[in-house]
Amino acid sequence: MTTPIRAASLTLLLMLPLLAAAQVAVIVNPKSALTSLTADQAAAIFMGRTNVLPSGAAAQAADLPEASTSREQFYSKAAGKSSAQVKAAWSRLTFSGKATPPKELTSAADVKKHVAANPDAIGYIEKSAVDATVKVVLVLD
Repeated sequence: MTTPIRAASLTLLLMLPLLAAAQVAVIVNPKSALTSLTADQAAAIFMGRTNVLPSGAAAQAADLPEASTSREQFYSKAAGKSSAQVKAAWSRLTFSGKATPPKELTSAADVKKHVAANPDAIGYIEKSAVDATVKVVLVLD
């Protein structure tokens, strides 16, 4: 009887990181014509493959700091990349002059404030931090 309890406990411990991961919401200004976005479209914007929103507006992307768990989760879910891979990709793009990285802000509150104040801004924050000042166009689990 002890073995099944140990197995269940081990399974639960292994699942805790998955249960603890918060949802990340990609947000835009409420006045934006954009109503939805795919993970591929979000990755294209934040990885420098495009600087235009699907609505046709020039994207003003706002990023969280490198140490942010929401940033790690966003890039992992949207682009399938780790922080190191994202940094390397941006180093290449910046060096070649092909693109400028998203504006890195210090906190989710700053990203939300930036998006709320700029009609062409796009960013991402934990879904639990979303309020009426921004519009959600994609949720990444």
